[in-house]
Order: sequence, then C-alpha cells, then structure tokens
Amino acid sequence: MDILDLSDYLRFLVRRWRAIAALGLLGTAVGAFATNATTPQYRATSTLFVSLQDWDDTVKLNQGNTFAQARVRSYAEVVTSPHVTEPVAKSLRLDMTPSQLARKITTEVPLETVLLKITVTDTQPSRAARISNAIAHRFAEVIADIERPEGARLSPVRLSITQPAHRPNAPDSPNLVLNLALGLVAGLSLGTGLAVARESLDTSVRSRSDLTRCLADAGGPAVLGSVVLDQRVSRHPVATDDDAFGRRAEDFRRLRTSLRFVDIDAPPKVIAVTSAVPGEGKTSISINLASALAEFGSSVCLIDADLRRPSVANALGLVRDAGLTTVMIGQANAEDVMQSAGSFSVLASGVLPPNPAEMLGSAQFRTVVRSLADRFDHVVIDTAPALPVADTLAMASAVDGYLLVARYAKSTRGQLTDAVRVLQDVGTTALGSVLNMVPAKRDSEQYGYGYAYRPRTSARRDWRRLRRRGRPATIGAFPAPTTPAGKDTAPVAAKEGGEHH
Repeated sequence: MDILDLSDYLRFLVRRWRAIAALGLLGTAVGAFATNATTPQYRATSTLFVSLQDWDDTVKLNQGNTFAQARVRSYAEVVTSPHVTEPVAKSLRLDMTPSQLARKITTEVPLETVLLKITVTDTQPSRAARISNAIAHRFAEVIADIERPEGARLSPVRLSITQPAHRPNAPDSPNLVLNLALGLVAGLSLGTGLAVARESLDTSVRSRSDLTRCLADAGGPAVLGSVVLDQRVSRHPVATDDDAFGRRAEDFRRLRTSLRFVDIDAPPKVIAVTSAVPGEGKTSISINLASALAEFGSSVCLIDADLRRPSVANALGLVRDAGLTTVMIGQANAEDVMQSAGSFSVLASGVLPPNPAEMLGSAQFRTVVRSLADRFDHVVIDTAPALPVADTLAMASAVDGYLLVARYAKSTRGQLTDAVRVLQDVGTTALGSVLNMVPAKRDSEQYGYGYAYRPRTSARRDWRRLRRRGRPATIGAFPAPTTPAGKDTAPVAAKEGGEHH
C-alpha cells in the first residue's frame, strides 16, 4: 500500500473520530463498571522501629544503627512467615489460613532507615487495622526471640511500634478516577489502532487526492471533477430538472468545462463513459453529462451501449426495446427509434443480443456512431464496466476517448489500476476520471469552504418554464439547451430502476 504521511493519518483520524470517540466512551464506561463491580479494599499500616539495647556509647550506637539497617531487610521476610501469621489468625479468630493471611500483608523498608512498615489489605477497614497491629506485636516477639542469644534473658534487638495502624476512612482500591482515566485512554488507544488498521487495509478511494494518486501511479488520466451524493437521483435522474442551480447540477457543469479543456485543438466528440466494475454510477454520469453538454447549447445524443444491463431507458422513463441493436440489424433508421429526454436525444439499447462484444466491435457499430457524430455536436455513450466483460474494449475504435467513473468509498485502487491498464492495452484515449457519490460534507472539506448559489426565485421559475417549452433563451450565464431539429422536447417522467446513480 502507499506510504502515508502525518497529514494522511490526521485526515483519516478526523474522518473516523466518531468511532474513536465511541470506543473512548466505551472504555470509560468499562472503567466505571469495573469500579462498581470491584469489592473495596482497605489498607492499614503500622510502623516499627528497630534498635539495639544498652548501647549508650556513641561509637557503638553508630555501629548498632548500621547493624540494624542491615538486619531490618531480613526481618521483612519474617513478617509473612507462619511463626507470625498462624498465631495472629488464631488470636483474632480469622476465617482464613496462615498462607491466606500472608497474602494480605506487604512490608516496606524505607531506604537508609531502621523503620519497617507492615501494611494489611482487607475488605473491612476495622479488621485491616486490627490485623496490622496484631502482626506488628507478634512480629516484635518473634524477632526478639530469634535474636536472643542462647542462655540470655534479653534480646539485644528491640522492635518498638512507633505508629500503630488506624482504621482507614476510605478504600485504597478501586480508584474511580484512575479507572476512568485508564478506561478512557485504553478506549481511545483501541479506537485509534482500529482506525489505523482499517485505513491500512481499506484500498477504496475516499477523496479526489486518493483518486489522483491512484491514477498517477497507474499512468492514468487526470481527475476532472467529483459529483456530490444525492439520495433523490432515482426520482430526478437529470440534476438540472430537479434543481438547475443545485450542487449536483454545478458538479456536472464543472465536469463539462473540464472536458472541453482536455484537448482544446481537438475536443472529444464521441465520449464513452465507463467504470471498473458495476454499481459505480456510470449511467447517472452519462445522462447528466449529456444534459450538461446540451445546456451549453450543443446538440447531444446519448447512446445506451451497455447491452448486458442497460439502464438509461429505465432511468429516463423511455422505451428500451427499440434502439441501438434495432438500427444495427437494419430494422430501422436511427431517426425512427431516437427518443427525446428534453434537452438531448437518446438512442436506447434495443433488444439485448446474445453476443454484445461482437456487435460493439463490428464495423456496423462504428458506422452508426459516426453517422450520429455527423448529426450531433456530441455523442455520449454509456458502456458496460471495463473489467467484467470485453464490451467496452471492443468499441474502442469507435470513440474519441473514455471517461472513467470511480465511486467514493467503493472503487478500490486495484480495480481502477486494472481498468486503466486494460483501456491502455487497446490503445484508447483516457479523457479523464470523475469521483462519483461523494458525501456533500466530504466534498466541501476538500476545498475548505462551502459555497451555494441560488438565483432569485423568479429567475429559477423562468428557467424551468423555458426548459419545459424547449424555447431558446439565456438565463444568467447559462444558454438554454438546444435539441436536434425536428425532435420533441417534451419532458419525460423519471422512473426508478437500473444503475443510474
């Protein structure tokens, strides 16, 4: 996969902030639940001072202090021995064995001191204090007995309790603040890790910059534009019919403008629209590209050359059974089966043949396309996807170039790379690419601003009225569309169906 820099990581972390925040909150909730589910533990500590008896000389006192510091660390190991824990368990009538009691005891010897701290952890605060004090007294007796020379009455080592254990007022654990903090950090870390892993494994294109890098690496064409996602496409397949000045309509106008600058000296006239795989919205791009070209004042014919899963007729509410294949087998002329979609003409697919690739690669298909190119300013061809079938490659000699459609968060880098290579193998010209179905928020973020233009209500109303009448006029900066002579420009009802996003 491509090497990601810091800005890439920051971008997809921001993109997945909801998942990261959700896991952070989940971790915090787990920390709170763990705190409530854990039995509180109380800690009580008693402190003993180790000294030597009857050493009043200063030199001997210093020697004794050094001796005590050396011995006190060994004494710490004796605290949990059965000589200490068994008598304490019996005297306090504890419902635990000496070894169980030993696991509740911890010792600490502060550095360069003769102090010994005995800490007992228990679920009951009062019992923790009683056990700690009992352990301290018993431990002092055991050490005195161990250190007493044979035959002597007293031990030279004395352990004094300088600070007895007191009943703790608050539990030592669980710590609510600490558990919440740990849960939050763990959740955020997990969320960030999953986001990084998912982004590393996700090869789909999610921005124009992703698509640009992918096509550049494959030696493919430039990205000419992007089209915003609109959930109303099935009801309004032609963007300008729904809202002539809406965001989606403007996206297609920008695409139209970009195509005009692909080759100023020899602008493409026959434009095939394809995609790597099905479901990426090539039919919607074809329809609206034809509409945008017609809006500029050009005569446009849209051909549905996807002879396996044609969608143009269903999307525009036209008749599919008579069209391209009807003309190719000589049953009718193109003029006889041409239909109107308002501002542009449509040649539907016709009856589906058993051999689409052979028909689209035939001289008869090239003849039909060239005859339409002589009559119209532009011919837009909706084709089958490039990778699953050979239909698109077969018609390469009949078109001036291909427009490759990629779908946001669906088209993968591998699919697009393969599509570019198969188109290059047949020697066709790749005019450019367009990223389709981009969420509105994502698309505006690429430019750092959101821009919306709406003319006066009366101007929009006049525009729609003129479009319905098919009369030439100019509203604002956009010349009214024209259609081939003699063709009906009545509006066609849109129907749902087919792949036409």
